[in-house]
Amino acid sequence: MIDNAKTPILQVNNLHKSFGKLEVLKGVSIDIYKGDAIAIIGPSGCGKSTFLRCLNLLEQPSAGEILFENEYMFKNERVYLKRQLKKMKQAQKNGEEFNQEAFNALTAQYNELRTAEKEIEKSVAKNINLHRQKIGMVFQQFNLFPHLTVMKNITLAPVKLKKLTEEEAQAKAMELLKKVGLEDKADAYPATLSGGQKQRIAIARALAMEPDVMLFDEPTSALDPEMVGEVLKVMTELAQENMTMIVVTHEMGFAREVAERVIFMSEGVIKEENNPKDFFENPQDERLKDFLSKVL
Repeated sequence: MIDNAKTPILQVNNLHKSFGKLEVLKGVSIDIYKGDAIAIIGPSGCGKSTFLRCLNLLEQPSAGEILFENEYMFKNERVYLKRQLKKMKQAQKNGEEFNQEAFNALTAQYNELRTAEKEIEKSVAKNINLHRQKIGMVFQQFNLFPHLTVMKNITLAPVKLKKLTEEEAQAKAMELLKKVGLEDKADAYPATLSGGQKQRIAIARALAMEPDVMLFDEPTSALDPEMVGEVLKVMTELAQENMTMIVVTHEMGFAREVAERVIFMSEGVIKEENNPKDFFENPQDERLKDFLSKVL
């Protein structure tokens, strides 16, 4: 499936994210290719969901870069140079060794990078909504509009963004409802649906924008056990149709059987990445071995 001769659809380089003094992502790098089905697993609080939300800038990263279809969605490397300059200034203040020439060279480098990255930020600001339309996201808690019917939930964005006419959007919605096995629920309201049905509607709504990439943030964690299967079935079918998917999940069966690559995140970094067979049968990282011993 992965063709390394081609440019990745999504490139993430040295991505960092902090909330105040808490550093959640500590340098995540990954290339994602068209048709990839990637499962991300790891302990709670390790940065999996934050990473996913950074990919479509629902969370603004603190540093690093993200390219989508070879265009920048985020780039900030100057933050590292700024930290170095700050340290050098502090050293000078403390009467420690200080190299003025090195400081001047680093300052010039920082100013040059700052100018370049400010230009990139202007371009990103202009194109971000276009990029977001191509990256669908399904959340833990469905996020359906309770006051709108299922049909309206699915057609709202394509019509509002003038991607489709009302008639085209409705035809597309019925096609998608059939795909997720809920064509009889077009006129229902979310409150009348089960959790599994709501999540399948949320998937249909994301697919209505015809995204190039789908992000799933623990899509089954809020569901009763008997409803998990119906959602995983839809996701499995999407993977079989070569939809590019990144799935944060606790479902080890899905990761083992459907994903082409499985990633283990812990302490804000990727600790291990492999094909499912080697990942589960021959883990290398000690933390992963411990994690699998508890969840399998």
